[in-house]
Amino acid sequence: MSENAYYQKHVFICMNQREDGRPCCAERGAKDVQQYMKKRIKALDLNGQGKVRINQAGCLDRCEEGPVMVVYPEGTWYTYVDTSDIDDIIDSHLIGGQVVERLKI
Repeated sequence: MSENAYYQKHVFICMNQREDGRPCCAERGAKDVQQYMKKRIKALDLNGQGKVRINQAGCLDRCEEGPVMVVYPEGTWYTYVDTSDIDDIIDSHLIGGQVVERLKI
């Protein structure tokens, strides 16, 4: 971890809601996923300074590939379908340091 990084991993989950009928992450369950991920990280005692931060994000401009999230500092982009995908991202990437290739976009 960089000495001036506040979080070891920072996850941004697109929560964009579009009104024009184009695909958007909000209509694909992004809010539920963000809440689930936040609760699971907290239950694992991985939240806080020097650990993991789960954030809502406005449009990340990849909604057509979505729903989407991005993990920093790596800049790894993921899509997901359900909480088992989120568990894989948490267990493999956030804890284990291994990118989940099947979910990467």
